Amino acid sequence: MSIIADENMAALAPLFADYGDIKTFPGRDIDPHHVDDSTKVMLLRSVTKVDAALLDAAPNLEFIGTATIGTDHFDIPQIEERRVRWSNAPGCNAQGVGEYVLSSLLLLAQRSDEDLQTKTIGIVGLGNTGTAVARRLRALGYTIMCCDPPRQQRGDAGQWYSLEQIIAQCDVITLHVPLSSDTFYLLDNQRLSQLQANCWLINASRGEVIDNRALINYKQQQPTLRLVLDVWENEPTPMMELVALAEIATPHIAGYSVEGKIRGSQMLHQALYQGKQTTPTLAELIDVEPLPVVTAPAQLEQQWLAQICATVYDIAQEDLRFRSALPTGFDARRKANLARREFSAQRIIGAPAGMATTLSELGFTI
Repeated sequence: MSIIADENMAALAPLFADYGDIKTFPGRDIDPHHVDDSTKVMLLRSVTKVDAALLDAAPNLEFIGTATIGTDHFDIPQIEERRVRWSNAPGCNAQGVGEYVLSSLLLLAQRSDEDLQTKTIGIVGLGNTGTAVARRLRALGYTIMCCDPPRQQRGDAGQWYSLEQIIAQCDVITLHVPLSSDTFYLLDNQRLSQLQANCWLINASRGEVIDNRALINYKQQQPTLRLVLDVWENEPTPMMELVALAEIATPHIAGYSVEGKIRGSQMLHQALYQGKQTTPTLAELIDVEPLPVVTAPAQLEQQWLAQICATVYDIAQEDLRFRSALPTGFDARRKANLARREFSAQRIIGAPAGMATTLSELGFTI
């Protein structure tokens, strides 16, 4: 039997080799020509569209998994109609996204010499990734406002704000919603026009959550709007006009990290084997060295924090590499991020108790 997998999946051999013969391909290329009667498992990421045609070409398929939170690339009714077990990996990349957003904020603040303590930051979508963002911002004492209508309607604890309140009151807005009929063009021309003139807007969810053409028009009218965009309409061919207008532009890699990708594979291993086989630990699967140990400063200042975040993963450099790779190098840049580490790979010593607690909440190893 065979396993068809996205070539960017982590730890495939140690986790799945005993289940079948693993064949890897670029995720965006996987189509009915890559599967056949022998295909029992498909292990994918967000760029592979799973529709009726792909499923029909693999009539003996037993399991299909995506090592991502989102499932908008899965036709779930078609999968379930064929009685194929399926799974996603909620939370696997949450730490990476939380770190991407914090690092982006620190970079923007550093460039304009601003204090993030003076900003009100709106988080739209408090699932796994939005919660990871909120945890880090709260650890630093930043002012945040949270918007998540489904959680608010369920009566989840917390102070909730409407999207209209977020738009009206926040200096920074970061989007972390799944793509659905309710969130498609969540920020359309009308809502974009209501943003504060100096707003910082971050999208690390799905490109279609913002009307990209409307965003281009609004940014041209409001040049003080600062954009951090990791996701785009029509990936892997984003609108080049929008890339040029973004201050930080990256190729859908906010959640890409060694640790996050392994977590995704671990979760699919657990779903595939249904508890019949022990899943190796993260420590057992990571085959790269930790980063050099760093000594903490006497005080936790914003400038030092920006530097240490960039030491772990330099978003400014990724932005430059991404721009130089376009218009055809979107997927190549995604693949090149396979070696990115999370904050947990960075050990910091010598921090006073209070600072140590904060750094730990941010994800660093103390």
